[in-house]
Amino acid sequence: MSQSNPADQPELVRGIGVAGATTLNMIDMIGVGPFITIPLIVSAAGGPQAMLGWIVGAILALCDGLVWAELGAAMPNAGGSYEYLKESYGPKTLGRLLSFLFIWQLSFSAPLSVASGCIGLAHYAGYLSPGLERVLASHTLHLGLPLLGTLEASLVVMPATFIAIATCVCVMFLLYRRITAIGKLAELLWVVVIGSVLWIIVSGLTHFSAARAFDFPPGAFHLSRQFRTGLGTAMLIATYDYWGYYNVCFIGAEVKEPGRNIPRALIISIFAVAGLYIVMNISVLGVVPWRDMASLSNDQNNYVISVFMQRIYGSWAGRIAAGLIMWTAFASVFSLLLGYSRVPYAAALDGNYFRAFARVHPVHRFPTASLLALGGVAMLFCFLRLADVIAALVVIRIMLQFIVQAVGVMVLRKRRPDLPRPFRMWLYPLPALLAIAGFTFILLFQQHFLREIRYAVVILIAGLLIYFVRSWRRREWPFARALEVAG
Repeated sequence: MSQSNPADQPELVRGIGVAGATTLNMIDMIGVGPFITIPLIVSAAGGPQAMLGWIVGAILALCDGLVWAELGAAMPNAGGSYEYLKESYGPKTLGRLLSFLFIWQLSFSAPLSVASGCIGLAHYAGYLSPGLERVLASHTLHLGLPLLGTLEASLVVMPATFIAIATCVCVMFLLYRRITAIGKLAELLWVVVIGSVLWIIVSGLTHFSAARAFDFPPGAFHLSRQFRTGLGTAMLIATYDYWGYYNVCFIGAEVKEPGRNIPRALIISIFAVAGLYIVMNISVLGVVPWRDMASLSNDQNNYVISVFMQRIYGSWAGRIAAGLIMWTAFASVFSLLLGYSRVPYAAALDGNYFRAFARVHPVHRFPTASLLALGGVAMLFCFLRLADVIAALVVIRIMLQFIVQAVGVMVLRKRRPDLPRPFRMWLYPLPALLAIAGFTFILLFQQHFLREIRYAVVILIAGLLIYFVRSWRRREWPFARALEVAG
């Protein structure tokens, strides 16, 4: 892990305007998530009060989005959180450790996120061809660890699994080109994504039954532990579905007028997608009663929107909906892999990751090794079950990135009051504090929370060991002073 000389590499191109940045964010947010997680979120909450998860999740996304907006406008470079954590906590001290840990967890969480979109796309392909959902092989791996307990990972192989892998390969091929061409392609993908969501909303509202949509069970809002656990799990799923509003920060070095356009893209995409999600989910519940949704088979849960459209118009509409949602999932994977591929590149350029990840295509000027590596790992994660992928992804990211970053924006205000801030968080520091509280609530009040926390703890411990061994060898913090004294 030696440092790469930035002078030896061509620079990235600032070729994305506010429209391109906003559309990239929105197609990242409106991935396959909301089309497959409606049954999960309703089942977790035990009724249509699951809408609270969407509403509170939107507030949490906005609060955290303001954290990203301030940091992204102040440090519009490739890498996003890598740069923010490093500068917030000190680039030569604790910030170097935290930024390394961020890259380390990203090696797992980014491919998990990409794989979730690919798996969701493959599930909707199963609606068009039911044989794709046939299980060819499945196995659950168990690993007992001292003090932490047992780690589990469920593997499944279906014909649909290979559809998911092929999706990842296709996206990698499309991203293997100049950023200006990608921005135009993103806008084309966005048009179909928004059209699909609007068709679902209009169909639901024109066949809407308030009695079905608001058929709350007895004690739905009783503040019991069951209610808190249901809300926590619903918020976890909603958080997964809203994530993507920060994607523009990872490609900050390729955004025009970043001090203005990064905050605009963040805030516009959060408000727009939150409105679409809440209306869409209420409209679906107004057609498919929540009790029917809870009784759907596992396969039907995977493509509930096609079942919804089929009930309204017939099987032809279900097939068209499946095709459109597959397009939407593809667009989301496209945006995800684009943004995440810039993060290891930024760390390698800074000397804090493998030097190979700093490689940039000599003609099209995009990080080649980073794109191929993350895409390759995502292909392996396509063998995991979707529900496990979502839960592990959210908990790992909350523990090792989002909470630390929300604290970091306040630390940076104290450490660097002179830092130019083209955008300042509204009502500072309230949004950052609410984001920390919301993420902590999700960690503590969700089903099977210990299982996912174990994953995060194992990744954290492994990352710490790697960092400290590496720092000892390279005479970096926290060993630099001790080694100088010993020498």
